[in-house]
Amino acid sequence: MVGGGQGAFIGGVHRIASRIDGRFELVAGALSSNPERAAASAAELGIAPERSYASYEEMAQQEAAREDGIDAVSIVTPNHMHAGPAIAFLQAGIHVICDKPLAATPEQADEIAKAVKETGAHFVLTHNYTGYPLIRHARKLVAEGALGELRIVQVEYAQDWLTEPPEPDNKQAAWRTDPKQAGAGAIGDIGTHAFNLLSFVSGLKTEALSAELHSFAAGRQVDDNAHILLRMEQGARGMVWASQVAVGCENGLRLRIYGDKGGIEWAQENPNAMTFTRFGEPKQILTRGGAGTSPDGTRVPPGHPEGYLEGFATLYNEAADLISGTGDGSLLPGIAAGLDGMWFIGACIESSGKDGAWVAR
Repeated sequence: MVGGGQGAFIGGVHRIASRIDGRFELVAGALSSNPERAAASAAELGIAPERSYASYEEMAQQEAAREDGIDAVSIVTPNHMHAGPAIAFLQAGIHVICDKPLAATPEQADEIAKAVKETGAHFVLTHNYTGYPLIRHARKLVAEGALGELRIVQVEYAQDWLTEPPEPDNKQAAWRTDPKQAGAGAIGDIGTHAFNLLSFVSGLKTEALSAELHSFAAGRQVDDNAHILLRMEQGARGMVWASQVAVGCENGLRLRIYGDKGGIEWAQENPNAMTFTRFGEPKQILTRGGAGTSPDGTRVPPGHPEGYLEGFATLYNEAADLISGTGDGSLLPGIAAGLDGMWFIGACIESSGKDGAWVAR
């Protein structure tokens, strides 16, 4: 693992998820840019001192040279520190599992994509919501034509934790609102999740968008609220709302897709239920692993909640299959999903800067 040391939220999430299905063991790390903190973090996690590294460059070089070197690295750093480690490990022949978004700048994203192409090593981007069983089932319903020809795709991701300007000692807020580290605000942090989810389930490519980005908190240098209109393939229309200043919202990721034959509605805060309606018929409440849904990806019987950590775990499980050659990784977000997210961020910024002008691919 690169990053994810003491005080880092997402590192712990990745460590738990990687172990849920018993597919990975954490044996090496460059857990902090601070050598003392890196060593202390490694000791807490049971990593042998000789495999706790002061830099990701040293880790990539030495692990690639070991007979028992790592199979994959998990990169859980702030956005601006994705490219350097990803490229170093890819060039060392080590597979990469990276937190989203792909990078902080388009140039960094292109460098990662080039390394993926040149090395042939696997690259997985952890858009964890694609791993939820009912999201996989929603994708299946759309692909099978149960909704008919898609017309409307709505997704929102609303939080309130950045309603006020961050305190100086709030590490998570500090880097996410620093344009040099994050690259963008709400559109990069949660907007890319929303955009990836609607693309994953609908199977449609966005052809153009019109965005209005805004910063409500005084002095904030990145967006904290965004409204985005989408023109999609096959004449479908979409809308994304991403906000981190919506008071009362905790992690309100919600997806709604409507075709000419039916519609589905799903909310992440109750991820084990989804509404499916055929036109002119009563609504159906589908439950994870319940009647009428696929048991794929479920770990416990219906009625026992699964969610955030298990979504991550599904991606780690499928990444293990991909690396071991027992799976094709067809449902895993990869470099293409990462580049799609970077286009989304860039197009939103360009459009908003031009008073909402439509930006095409």
